[in-house]
Amino acid sequence: MNARHVLVIFGKELKDALRDRRTLLSTLIIPMLVIPLLSFGTLGLGASLVARAREQKPVVMIVGGNDAPQVSAALAKTERFTVVPARENYEQLIVDKQIGAALLLPHDFAGALRRGDVPRASILHYEGELRSGMAAEELDRFLREFREQQIAATLAASGLPARTMRPFELARRNVAPPEKVGGNLFGGFVPYLIIILCFTGAMYPAIDVTAGEKERGTMETLLCSPVSRREIVLGKFLLVLTGSLSAMAMSLASMVVTALATGALMLGDGGVEGLAATRVGSGYVPLIDPFGLLGVLCMVLPVAVLFSALEFAIALFARSTKEAQSYLGPLMLVVLLPAIVGMLPGIDLNATLAFVPLLNLSLACKEMLSGIWHWGYLAIIFGSTCLYAGLALALAVRMFNREDVIFRT
Repeated sequence: MNARHVLVIFGKELKDALRDRRTLLSTLIIPMLVIPLLSFGTLGLGASLVARAREQKPVVMIVGGNDAPQVSAALAKTERFTVVPARENYEQLIVDKQIGAALLLPHDFAGALRRGDVPRASILHYEGELRSGMAAEELDRFLREFREQQIAATLAASGLPARTMRPFELARRNVAPPEKVGGNLFGGFVPYLIIILCFTGAMYPAIDVTAGEKERGTMETLLCSPVSRREIVLGKFLLVLTGSLSAMAMSLASMVVTALATGALMLGDGGVEGLAATRVGSGYVPLIDPFGLLGVLCMVLPVAVLFSALEFAIALFARSTKEAQSYLGPLMLVVLLPAIVGMLPGIDLNATLAFVPLLNLSLACKEMLSGIWHWGYLAIIFGSTCLYAGLALALAVRMFNREDVIFRT
C-alpha cells in the first residue's frame, strides 16, 4: 500500500467535499451555528420566560377560613401575591390558568387553632404549569412562615423561649471537590453530545463518497486510476473521519463560545467564570477536570474511526443517497441507546461493561470528567474500541472489493 496514493485520494475527495454545499452545511454550518443556536437559544428563551414569570405576582385565591381573617391579612401584607375574591369554580379557574393557585382552609380554621386541634390547609395547583407551580411554592413558603409565627406566639404566651421548638440547627455541607460535582452533573451529557456529533458529522461525507458517486457515475472513473482499491477506501475513509472530527470540534467550540456569551448576558460580569467554575476562597475552581476533558477527546478518536468506517460500509451498500439515508437514519437510535443508558444513575463502569461499545465510553467519560482515572478499564475501552474500529474498516475494504456492491444499482 502506497501512503502517497492514499493522501492523493484524500486530497481529491477533500476538494470535492469543500465544493459541495451539502457537505459544508452538514459538517461546518449546521454544527457551528444551527445546533448551538437551537440548544442555547432554547435555554436562553426558557430562562427569560422563567425570570419573567418570577417577576409577576402570583394570582391566588383563599377558599374557606371565614373565621380566620388574619390569614388573608397576612397574605396581603406580604405584597408577594395578588389575592382575588373566592369563587365556587376555583378548581376550574386553576385549570384554565386564570389563577395560579388556591389556598383551601377549613371553615373553622381559627377555632380549631384556639382549641388546640390541628386543622389542615390545602394548596390547589396545576401540576406541571410554570406559573401555577411558582404560585404554589410561594403559598407553601408563606404558610410555613405563618406557622412559625403561630408557634412563636403560642410559646410566648406560655412563657417559653422560641428555641424550645428548635433545640439544634441543621446544616448540609458538600465535601466533594468541585470537579467531581461537575463531572457528575455534566459527565453523562458530554459523551452523549460527542457521540451525536461524531455520528452526524460522518454521515453526509460517507453518503457522498459512496452512494453519491454511484449516482453521479464517477465511481467507475476512480476505479480506473492506477491505485489499489484499499488505497481508495483509505483515502475516502480519511475524508469521512475528517468530517466526523471537524463537526465535533466545530460544534463543541461553538457551543462553548455560545454558552459563555449566554452566561455573560444572564449572569453579568461573573457569567463566564460562573458557568465554567465555582468560587472557592479567592479564586475559581473548574467544575470539570480539564485533564478529564482532554482524556475524553483522546477516547473519542477510536469511536470516530468506528463511526466513519461503519457508515462508509453501510452507505457503500446503498444504491442511492436516498437509500443510504434510510439506512443510516435509524442507526442513530441504535447509537444513542448506549449513550442514554450511560446517563442513568446507578450504572458504574466495570470489567464487563468496558467491552460494550459506546456505553463504555459514556461511563468512562463520566469518571474522567470527575477526576477519576481507572487506567485498567480505560486501556480495555481504548483497545476494544480500536479493535471494533479496525473490524469496521476491514469490512469497508472487503465490501469495496466486491463488484456486486460497487456496481449495485
